[in-house]
Amino acid sequence: MAEAALTGRTDVYDLAIIGGGINGCGIARDAAGRGLKVFLCERGDLGGATSSASTKLLHGGLRYLEHYEFRLVREALEEREVLWGIAPHIVRPLRFVLPHVPQMRPRWMLRAGLFLYDHLGGRKALPGTSTVDFASSPIGEGLKPGLSVGFEYSDCWVEDNRLVVLNARDAERKGAQIVTRSACTAVRSDAHGWTLTVEGEGGVRREIRAPVLVNAAGPWAGDVVRHLAGRSPKGRTRMVQGSHIVVRKLYQHDRCFIFQNGDGRIVFTIPYEQDFTLIGTTDRDYTGDLAQVRASEEEVSYLCRAASGYFARPVSEREVVWHYSGVRPLYDDGAGAAQAATRDYVLELDAAGGAPMLSIFGGKITTYRRLAEAVLDRIAPLYAPPQRAQITARRGWTGRAALPGGDFPMQGFDALRRELSEDYPFLAPREAERLARYYGTEAAAILGKASKPSDLGRHFGAGLTEAEIEHMRRNEWATTSEDILWRRSKLGLHLTREQVRDMDRYMGGLSQVA
Repeated sequence: MAEAALTGRTDVYDLAIIGGGINGCGIARDAAGRGLKVFLCERGDLGGATSSASTKLLHGGLRYLEHYEFRLVREALEEREVLWGIAPHIVRPLRFVLPHVPQMRPRWMLRAGLFLYDHLGGRKALPGTSTVDFASSPIGEGLKPGLSVGFEYSDCWVEDNRLVVLNARDAERKGAQIVTRSACTAVRSDAHGWTLTVEGEGGVRREIRAPVLVNAAGPWAGDVVRHLAGRSPKGRTRMVQGSHIVVRKLYQHDRCFIFQNGDGRIVFTIPYEQDFTLIGTTDRDYTGDLAQVRASEEEVSYLCRAASGYFARPVSEREVVWHYSGVRPLYDDGAGAAQAATRDYVLELDAAGGAPMLSIFGGKITTYRRLAEAVLDRIAPLYAPPQRAQITARRGWTGRAALPGGDFPMQGFDALRRELSEDYPFLAPREAERLARYYGTEAAAILGKASKPSDLGRHFGAGLTEAEIEHMRRNEWATTSEDILWRRSKLGLHLTREQVRDMDRYMGGLSQVA
């Protein structure tokens, strides 16, 4: 897709967006659906930085109540069921268990916080809070004997990179041009707006004209303002590193634990990819190279210790099968500790010289859709009255329209999975579930008229076939094995080293042909 777009010509758009993370792609979808001609460039892979390094949760942020961020929590709580409704394949309900530890937050405080959590965001389909007696419930198996009671509440899980890609796909369907692996290398402004120079991997350049520029570059947003646009950002960005580790499954039930720690942080343990447990996240200020973000030994040890504080069998660094890390570009509100810094977003509009640029600082994946609406609200007055009226009239459409593959009832995933298994009986049960989870109603288009496994082409392990790879390449901007194995999916966890090398060779051969 991207390569064909890099023609060296100059094109005119209504809106240009720098950055293909969840915010950039969410804005592109919303704007294109309101009739704007949109161009988005991303220098790497879609969601290749912060947006694919999340804890994979759509949650209100229970701990943010302690910092009195009620507006942010309410907005996030409202968004859980909205996103579940438009993407019921990649979003699913998840029950969280918060053990009570007498030495930390008192029981009444936890119960009061969860009462607010249940009622602040207009919860409808998600079940409310209940109490768990660990001695009589299988949920308590494996926990340390001193833990006797906990509170169980609801949030949601999301396939984060797929959320980014599906927003980009829907934006493209509505006319947006999404160009990946193409860096914006220069911007110029005049009284009529912006000219962007965009350079692809092959060195082919093109120029883009647009009256309005949105800077959704995440951790690099400040660099875009200062170095590309030559302006001075009013706000400051605080880079906070969040790292996660993956170990073999620690328990058999499907609950997520939320553990309190003595330093005031919380850590989740989440059932992950059927055979594993995800543990995260850390919160620490980051000052290193944004292109070289990795989980440090200190962070890995911290997460192992945090989990070991609650499980009877300690978790050791030797058990870590994978780890990942990202930097969250939070708005710097002057908080002392990284975990206390606001997760709210700030939109900074600079209209100097008649060339408006809106930069995004902060935010969280749960509220990306509301952020996109806020961006369109801010830039709508910059357009001529007829276009402005059109932008305003379609506000809120993204919360009602399904993302690709999500056009089935919010609570209809099990029925969809069963239908896929019946239509393609050669699929193993867990493979049918994975395909339904990743692609929803589009899974059948990938499988086509296949009646046996060989009809799907070459198999690379863990159920990955040529047919699925071709779908990711043709429709999801995937160009490397890393895109496929670690972002569009997490199948890299299930493949042997030789199978991964085989994938590298296969994708390398396809890129040479292209």
